[in-house]
Amino acid sequence: MLEANLKQQLGTYLQNIVNPIEITVSKNGSAKSQELLELAREITELKSDKITLTVDENASGRAPQMAIAPKGEAARVRFAGIPMGHEFTSLVLALLQAGGHPSKAAQETQAQIKSLDAELNFEVYISLSCHNCPDVVQAVNLMAVLNPKITATMIDGALFQDEVEQREIMAVPSIYLNGELFGQGRMTLDEILNKVDTGAADKQVASLSEKAPYDMLVVGGGPAGAAAAVYSARKGIRTGVVAERFGGQVADTMAIENFISMKATDGPKLVAGLEQHVLDYDVDVMKMQKAVRLEKKEFIEIELENGAILKSKSIVLATGARWREMNVPGEQTYRNKGVAYCPHCDGPIFKGKKTAVIGGGNSGIEAAIDLAGIVEHVTVFEFADTLRADDVLVKKANSLSNVTIIKNAMTTEVLGDGQKVTGLKYTDRTTDETHTVDVAGIFVQIGLVPNSEFLKDTLELTNRGEIIIDSHGRTSVEGVYAAGDVTNIPFKQIIISMGAGATAALGAFDYLIRH
Repeated sequence: MLEANLKQQLGTYLQNIVNPIEITVSKNGSAKSQELLELAREITELKSDKITLTVDENASGRAPQMAIAPKGEAARVRFAGIPMGHEFTSLVLALLQAGGHPSKAAQETQAQIKSLDAELNFEVYISLSCHNCPDVVQAVNLMAVLNPKITATMIDGALFQDEVEQREIMAVPSIYLNGELFGQGRMTLDEILNKVDTGAADKQVASLSEKAPYDMLVVGGGPAGAAAAVYSARKGIRTGVVAERFGGQVADTMAIENFISMKATDGPKLVAGLEQHVLDYDVDVMKMQKAVRLEKKEFIEIELENGAILKSKSIVLATGARWREMNVPGEQTYRNKGVAYCPHCDGPIFKGKKTAVIGGGNSGIEAAIDLAGIVEHVTVFEFADTLRADDVLVKKANSLSNVTIIKNAMTTEVLGDGQKVTGLKYTDRTTDETHTVDVAGIFVQIGLVPNSEFLKDTLELTNRGEIIIDSHGRTSVEGVYAAGDVTNIPFKQIIISMGAGATAALGAFDYLIRH
């Protein structure tokens, strides 16, 4: 089941198991059950002195399923399906944590998990190609390991289609708590924890508001924000980072092949590196915080969505951008019910079905190529009369028999039956004729919108909402600098954002020296 190199790596990791654990495999007569059992046997053989295997041959519940627990305890972490692909890391961490290997989560976070007093049963529906799903699976698994009142089950939607259809799941990860929908899309441990811990918000506001003023406060945790934080911290000044999540949009990017110095990487891996680099310095990182107002007083103040106010002598705004929406009737109604923005995450949900991709740039054509290997048919709708994607991508898409590209197409409405997407309407811009196409999923890939709404009455912005900066990253307000995709830099690329973040931090530091 496991390749030799992977087996060797796993064997090395399993040496960190301190306490005995037990794996229980629930199986039925399916081939997938046998695969899971084979995986469990290989794991057991690698560390037979600490791992024992029990097999339930005639499971009455979900099967195939693997349960992991400290020996002698009831299992609280389960994998319904075969945790390979992106979920292999989740499996490894579950084995290590059940065996007593400590988590890298902050001690205060672990203490907060242990203090939860409610019975919490998490079920996370995933696809093995989803790069956002492991974050959620690993978060709830850790909660289950640390707190005996919490259970966590990963469910591969491809193997449990009856549950997916019954619960009308159209996007992954989909998180259920005690049988009710809890959240959809990527969620961090802190986000999940603060959502279930109702008293956490008030404590957080008080703690944030009591913080002393920073020399430089970076707003945003993407490539630009991370670079700005590192360059600021290296100057030895008091530095803070406040962000909704670390990594920003990069966390949702799979293939990265134009980052100089490495042939290829992926978003989650790059984000992990960015965050660790920042944490290597004395930087106060405040995640899960959204800025809603900027005002210059004695200090420059950033008000957060929860009401807390942070103060700083200088600011670097690196709030990035988000996926542009179609803004047509039905889009919000059927968001996560067929309207999606991540083909890698949600593509497997539409296996064997007809789908649409909106947008003919690189993102759109790449999405169509990826989906073509999963779905019955992909139709790409491009507003212009030409495709903006690189020629190599266009040639590849045109070579696929189940990909159709329609140009001069203006999407006008998302259609559905009240529960899920059933199709879309578009207008042929050359003839003004309206057409209807039957699809089960619509993937929107039409560019970016800067996250600058909270600044529209404070800073000078372009008509597209981008922050106007000069060559030093300066904005129209003294002491406020900006970098990355939220600004009017002409090219939105990871490596350019990093350079812009460094520039803005150095510009802000120069401002501090002069003032």
